[in-house]
Amino acid sequence: MKKKNPLSRLTSIQTRISAVMIIAMIFVLGINLFLINEINTAVGRIESVYTSNVSINTLSDTLDLIQENVYDYLNTKSSQALENYYNYEQEYRALLEDLNEDVTGNEILLLEKNIRNMSESYLEQTALTVQAKRGRNVERYKEAYAKETQLYEYINTYIYRLNNLLFHENSTSYQTLLLSMSVLERGSLIIMVVVFAICILIIMLFVHDMIRPLTVLSSTAHEVASGNLDVPLLPVIYEDEVGVVTRGFNQMLASIREYIDRLRESMEAEAQMKERELLTETHLKEAQLKYLQAQINPHFLFNSLNAGAQLAAMEDAEQTSVFLERMADFFRYNVRKMSGDATLLEEIESVDNYIYILNVRFAGDITYEKDIQANIEDIRVPSMVLQPIVENAVQHGIHDCMENGRITLTVRLSSFADSSPSEKDMLEIMVRDNGVGMTQEKIREVLEGRSVPEDEESHSTGVAMSNVIHRLELYYNRKNLLRIESGGPGCGTQVIILLPVQDTQSYAGTDHNAALADTDREEESCIES
Repeated sequence: MKKKNPLSRLTSIQTRISAVMIIAMIFVLGINLFLINEINTAVGRIESVYTSNVSINTLSDTLDLIQENVYDYLNTKSSQALENYYNYEQEYRALLEDLNEDVTGNEILLLEKNIRNMSESYLEQTALTVQAKRGRNVERYKEAYAKETQLYEYINTYIYRLNNLLFHENSTSYQTLLLSMSVLERGSLIIMVVVFAICILIIMLFVHDMIRPLTVLSSTAHEVASGNLDVPLLPVIYEDEVGVVTRGFNQMLASIREYIDRLRESMEAEAQMKERELLTETHLKEAQLKYLQAQINPHFLFNSLNAGAQLAAMEDAEQTSVFLERMADFFRYNVRKMSGDATLLEEIESVDNYIYILNVRFAGDITYEKDIQANIEDIRVPSMVLQPIVENAVQHGIHDCMENGRITLTVRLSSFADSSPSEKDMLEIMVRDNGVGMTQEKIREVLEGRSVPEDEESHSTGVAMSNVIHRLELYYNRKNLLRIESGGPGCGTQVIILLPVQDTQSYAGTDHNAALADTDREEESCIES
C-alpha cells in the first residue's frame, strides 16, 4: 500500500489560495514601506534647503553681538561685556570653520573664503582694540576700533551678498525639490498601479496553476464523452481535492477501456462469421445489376425498324439510310451496354438517336433542346440511364401533345457543400418536359417503384424509372440520387439526377466489368457483322 505523504494536506486548494493572498499582501506592504521611506527622504531634503541661509544668518548675528559687546566694553569697561565678547568670539570662530578656505572659481565659495579671511583680520583687530582698552591706551584702541568697524562693515556687506546668492540658489533647489516631489508622487501612483497589476498577475498565475489540473480533467472528460477513449491517463499533480477526482477518473477510464477491449474481441469474432454472408450478398447484387440491365424490351426497336422500312418505300434512299443508321446505332448501343458503364458522350448520343427516331415516326413534332457543359463528355456513368428518362418524358409527359411537345436535356458539373471529400464535384443531369405534369402522390409512387403503366411494354424500350433508380443505387452504392419535380397537372415535369464525380471514374464493380469485357467484345462483333 502506498504510504500517504504527510505534507499532502498542506497542498489543499484552501491552503494554496491563502498562501497566494499572504504573498500578495506582503509584496504590497513592502512596496508601501519603500514609498514612505522615499517620501520622508524627499521631505528631509526640502527641509535642509535653507540650512545654509540659516547658518549665514547665525554668522551675521554672532558678528553683530561681537561688535556690540566690544562697543559696550569700550564705553563702560564692563566685565560682563568683556566676558560676552570672548564667548561670542569663540562661537564666531566655530562658525568660520564651516566656511570655504580653498581657492575656487565658484562665486559663493569665493565669498565664503573672503568672509573667512576678513573675519580672521577682524577678530585680530578686535583683540587689539580690547587689549589697548585694557592698557588704557586711548589713541591705540580708537585707531584699532576704527579699523575693526571698517572690517565689520566689509564683512556684513559680503555676508549680505553671500546670503542673497545662497537664497537664490536655494530657491532654485527648492523648486527642483518640489518638482521632484511631484515626480515622486506620480511615480508612486504608477508604482502602485504596477504593483497592483503584478499582484493580479501573480494571483492569476497561481490560480491558473491550481485550476490547470481541473481544466485538463474537464477537457479529457469531454473527449471521453465524445467517444475518444485513446486519451492518456492524467497525472496527479497535487494531493488535493482535484487529485482525488483525477485518480478516480483514471480508474474509470481504465475500466471502460478494458470493457471495450473485451467487446471488440467479441465483435471481431462475429464479424468473421458475417464475412461470408457479405461476400454472398455482393455476388447477389452483381447478379441483380446484370439482371436489371438486361431488361431491355426489343419490341420498340423492331417496330421502329418496320417504320424505317415503310419510310424507305415512300422516300429517297438517303433519308432511309440515315434513319436505319440511327436505328442501328441505337440498337447496337443498347445491346452492347447491357453490362458495365459508358461515357457521358455515348449516353447523350443514345438520346440524340432516340429523339431522331421518334421524330421520324411522329413527323418531327418533338422539339428537343440540350445544354451540355464543355469538357465533361468523358465522365463515365451507368449505361442506359438518360435514354429511359427521356423516353419516360415522351411516353408519359408529351405523348398526347406531340405537336407542342418540348424535351430539354441539361448536363453540367455542380459543387455542393455536403459532398464527400473524395468527390470534387457532382454531375447534375436534368430532363425537363412541358407535358401533363405529375401530382406529388404520383411522384412518390414512381420513386418508390409502385407505379407501373399498363401499356409500358407496348410503347417503350422496357426500362422503367424504377429500373433506373435501382441501377443508380447499385452502381454508386447510395440512395436518393434521383428526384422528380413538378408543379402539378399541366405544369410539366423535371427529373434531376445528381451523380458523384470521383477522383477515379470507374464503375464500383470494376472487376465485374473486366470479367465481362471479353463477352461485350464478342457481342459487339456479332452485332456489327
